[in-house]
Amino acid sequence: MLRRIKEKINPKKAKESISVFRAEYRKAAGTAIIAAFSFLIALVWKDVIALYVNNALKANNINSELASALLVTFIAVIGMMITSRILANKAENDAKEGIKTG
Repeated sequence: MLRRIKEKINPKKAKESISVFRAEYRKAAGTAIIAAFSFLIALVWKDVIALYVNNALKANNINSELASALLVTFIAVIGMMITSRILANKAENDAKEGIKTG
């Protein structure tokens, strides 16, 4: 039975599958690591932004936590829009290259 299974396995296809799996794993691991560092950076900057907003808005009697949240949200949305546009362009370019080479 083991012999029949070995005969059915195509070594080239198996190596190709492993190669594809490794590439996808590296991409997913890289994304997770970048996300972790991004989260760390966001936590540090949150405190800095909150401090500056608190100091700037003391004289105006505006709720500094609300202003800080709005500012951070605005910056994050702009960052997400830029990132989405860059990734969409990269995916489009990759698809075009796949058509050319495929």
